[in-house]
Amino acid sequence: MNTLLLLLLFIFGGVALMVVFGEKFAKPLEPEKLQRISRWIIPLVALSIVIQMFRYWWN
Repeated sequence: MNTLLLLLLFIFGGVALMVVFGEKFAKPLEPEKLQRISRWIIPLVALSIVIQMFRYWWN
């Protein structure tokens, strides 16, 4: 139980550091680049779901 709490503490601490540094140093995306990235999100999610279904069926 001690190990689990320590692991969770490190994970949440790492995520908190990423958020803080991301807000401080990340530059905002241009609308054109954001649109190019967002048009790939749904097909990639669908592809990953299909791949996971095949992995589940064949294992």
